[in-house]
Amino acid sequence: MRHVLEGSHAVSEAVRLARTQVISAYPITPQTHIVEQLSEYCANGTLDARFIRVESEHSAMAALIGAASSGVRTFTATSSQGLALMHELLHWASGARLPIVMAQVNRALAPGWNIWADQTDSLAQRDTGWVQFYCENGQEVLDTTIQAFRLAEWLNLPVMVNLDAFFLSHTYEPVDVPEQKSVDRFLPPYKPRFQLDLANPCAFNQLAPPNIYMEMRHSIQMAMEEAFTFFEQMEEEFESILGRRHGAVEAIQCDDAEVILITSGTVTSTSRQVVAGLREKGEKVGLLKIKLFRPFPVNMLRELTKSASKVAVIDRNFSFGASGIFAQEVKAALCNFPGHPPVYGYVAGLGGRDITTEVIEDIYWLAKNSTAPETESSWIGLREVDHAVGQS
Repeated sequence: MRHVLEGSHAVSEAVRLARTQVISAYPITPQTHIVEQLSEYCANGTLDARFIRVESEHSAMAALIGAASSGVRTFTATSSQGLALMHELLHWASGARLPIVMAQVNRALAPGWNIWADQTDSLAQRDTGWVQFYCENGQEVLDTTIQAFRLAEWLNLPVMVNLDAFFLSHTYEPVDVPEQKSVDRFLPPYKPRFQLDLANPCAFNQLAPPNIYMEMRHSIQMAMEEAFTFFEQMEEEFESILGRRHGAVEAIQCDDAEVILITSGTVTSTSRQVVAGLREKGEKVGLLKIKLFRPFPVNMLRELTKSASKVAVIDRNFSFGASGIFAQEVKAALCNFPGHPPVYGYVAGLGGRDITTEVIEDIYWLAKNSTAPETESSWIGLREVDHAVGQS
């Protein structure tokens, strides 16, 4: 049934439909609406789950590590500084092979204090062993969150579902909310492969000396690589039951494109309009949306960009001293691929600044008219600033 839902509440509905058993979270703007809704569901009996109140995001993840180790389905949500505070335990969750699902509302990191959209918070955690998705709209948020539980429990790896602050978390749009029986067909009760058991005591996550530690880390990589195959199978099943699929990567008019724009998150929706308008003017431009960031879809990108003359990556994030992070990953994916197109990186929209149709069209023309990338990433729409004092 279609409902008009806020993006945050699309997450909450998915968590309810997944029959999550333990939730622990600490409120932080702009994530708070997710767990407010879930706490109401737990209080009024709509969701039969334990909601654990804690004093910080670090404690929220610690609580879920304990809960997941006991063999129950778990969820949390956070953003920005809260995710940064969790950092230590993100490694623990993946190293312990626990299928925790987290919604992460992409918000700029401080200082200065900024509550608006920026992907650097989650991308700074890209090496923690979590599967990462970046969603474009409310429907994708709901569907991906449901799928995240299935994927996490199959791989025994935690999954992070990312959505842009305010542009998606606080925007209302029509979302098809499936019936419980349909979700139950897709997502059966969680059956852990291992769990803490009072009747059979054992110790988990003990000392790992050099002769086994490397193999433990390799097993996480093997699970990440397996994610591609299972994700495709899972999407086919999801489509057969619920009638939708979104894909790890989506290509829009890329077959004959000379310039391909690569995007993630909500900027993709704006980019669709730009590509359609440029196509009407005879421009051979395509759009490639990356939804699944970890594991990174190397082979898909190589196949979909092989005929292009140029690739332009739009990043709402930045790695200081390097470049936009999606641009880094795209360059790494293509560098050993013979005849790959040059990759142009563009940084825009940090801290919630609008990435308008005009900005995206400017990026297209900059890439098309350039003979070669001048820098690793060009910053788009910068105001003049006196860097000596940090004031305009």
